[in-house]
Amino acid sequence: MVNSAAKSAVNIYDDELSVLEAEIGGASPHDPLDLIALAGEENEPKPDADVMLALLYHPDSQQRMLGARAFCEIVDNRAIPFLIGLLGDPCPLVRVSAANALGHNTSSTAVEPLMAQFHRDWNGYVRKGVIWALGNSHDARTIDTLIDALKHDIAAVRLWAASALGQTPKIDYDCMIKAMPALIGGLRRDAVAAVRSNCAWAIGQICAELPSNVVYATAIDALIEAFAEDDEFGVKEDARSAILGVGDSRGLQVIEEIEQDGYF
Repeated sequence: MVNSAAKSAVNIYDDELSVLEAEIGGASPHDPLDLIALAGEENEPKPDADVMLALLYHPDSQQRMLGARAFCEIVDNRAIPFLIGLLGDPCPLVRVSAANALGHNTSSTAVEPLMAQFHRDWNGYVRKGVIWALGNSHDARTIDTLIDALKHDIAAVRLWAASALGQTPKIDYDCMIKAMPALIGGLRRDAVAAVRSNCAWAIGQICAELPSNVVYATAIDALIEAFAEDDEFGVKEDARSAILGVGDSRGLQVIEEIEQDGYF
């Protein structure tokens, strides 16, 4: 039986479940979890942590999903071992909810299980949630997995892999240097404009923390090239914003020249 607090939470998430069931497994860069508001954003009370913990090992998959989804709002270390276990759940709805919950309840113990699940999961939305969680972990062990995702996965996953790599300044210098070639490659060659835009943003985040060296100069060149030559206005604008955010004098001069010539 589910008590009254859990029943109230079920009502909150019923629409989320129907949306996720309708969309799960596709190749669209839009994740259903991008389109739904958390209950806390609608001024609803947060679910009871003890009740939701019990749901994490409920025999019904909908209840497990509900419990995992609740920990996208609740931060409680007690949930982490159960959420790690749910990464291997037979139901993709449960797996994606567990991955997103681990992105909110970060733990070094979750990093290896998340990476393992990324490499074996057939569902793109689960992999996307895993990549988001790995980016939030700010752990050097994740870099190779994030780079692999940016280079080889579907657009929905590449989109978040680029953003996750933009978190490398929170790790260390070596990770920033390692991430940069994949981001530059994504900015120059990815077929999806939204991915290129995220690469531009991530490059700007990293350049803001790099010394003026060869890697920095190459990254600025890529941003200038995207601003001047990309066919998509949104990519141009994100490359411009990245240059402005870094404050690179050469990039700023190119922006001024291009805008004076009326090409932007």
